[in-house]
Amino acid sequence: MQNRNRAGKDMTTIKFVDKLSDEIEEKMREDLVRYESSHGIDVNYKRFALVLSDDKNNTLGVLNAFTAFAEIYIDDMWVDSQHRKKGYGRQLLVDLENHFKGKGFNNINLVTSAFNAPEFYKKCGFTLEFIRENVKNSKLTKFFFIKYFDDDVQTQGILVNE
Repeated sequence: MQNRNRAGKDMTTIKFVDKLSDEIEEKMREDLVRYESSHGIDVNYKRFALVLSDDKNNTLGVLNAFTAFAEIYIDDMWVDSQHRKKGYGRQLLVDLENHFKGKGFNNINLVTSAFNAPEFYKKCGFTLEFIRENVKNSKLTKFFFIKYFDDDVQTQGILVNE
C-alpha cells in the first residue's frame, strides 16, 4: 500500500546521489531506449576517450566524449601542462573528427568556459552557436560550439525499418 498525503496524492521522495546504482542505470537506459525506438530514433549512446601518448607511453592528453543520436559530444579535453602549446589539443580534435568522418554523424558539440580559451576552438574550425553569460563571474561564461560534418547522408541516430 502506498502512503498518501492529505490531498490523496502518492508520497514521493527525491534523493541526491553521487552515482546511480547499476540496477537503476539499466532500468532507466532500457526505458529510454524503448521510448526513443518507438519514435524511430536510435539512442546510439557510447562513451569513449582518445588518449595521446608519447613513444615512452607517457600520457600527454585525453579527450573524453560520447556519441548520442547523430552527434558526438566532447565532455572535456586535457593536455598535460608540460606539453601545452605544442598542437596536441588540435591533434586530439582532428583525430576525433577523422575517426567519425564518413560514418553518418551530423556534428561534434562542445561547451567551454571563458577561461578555457574559446578562441582555440574557433581556430580548430568550430562555430560558436551561442554564449550563456555568467553575470556574477565572467570567467565562467559558457561558449557553445559546433562543427558539422560534410557528409551528404546522416545514418546515425535513426532506426532503419526492415
